[in-house]
Amino acid sequence: MMILGLVRWMQPVHGYDVRRELLSWSADKWANVQPGSIYHALRKLTDEGLLRTVSVEQVGARPARTTYEVTAKGEDEFETLLRAQWWQVQEPPDPFVAAFSFLPAMPRDEAAAALRNRANLLRAGVESMRASLDSDWVRTRKPVHVGWMFELWLARAEAETAWCERIAERIESGVSYLPDGMEQAEGWSGWSDGSR
Repeated sequence: MMILGLVRWMQPVHGYDVRRELLSWSADKWANVQPGSIYHALRKLTDEGLLRTVSVEQVGARPARTTYEVTAKGEDEFETLLRAQWWQVQEPPDPFVAAFSFLPAMPRDEAAAALRNRANLLRAGVESMRASLDSDWVRTRKPVHVGWMFELWLARAEAETAWCERIAERIESGVSYLPDGMEQAEGWSGWSDGSR
């Protein structure tokens, strides 16, 4: 959606300009758009009939620069993707959640320390985002909605920071990881309480 949307917004546009814009947005960090895949995606979108090649320019020994624009089919696809993302909630895969599901495999002191470390890393990210929000870069050189996205990321990071601290305290208190009586239930015998 990001590449299709940018071509739609900037058209006619060279692939290089799409790549540069996405990098300036740090889209590789929050939209899963890797810089190395942008030219491949442009070719694939063209092969699928969502983009069309307007021109190909060759200047000296430089690589050829292809200019793209969105087709009618691409417009329809962009509108469909855009609305699907606005009207649905999808949790992005988070490797931390996979690791956390094996909490009992970690010694309690290490698990609590790791959560406190995660909270500290999140706090540092919050401070960085606050600085960005207060900066001239966001206030005067970016659309207002960019600041609103930073506010969303801030709220999520602050909520996760508080959660990390709360769970670290529970782990340190020695609370059992399983409800009473479940330790002997079938399928749970291999789980420890993390006290090793």
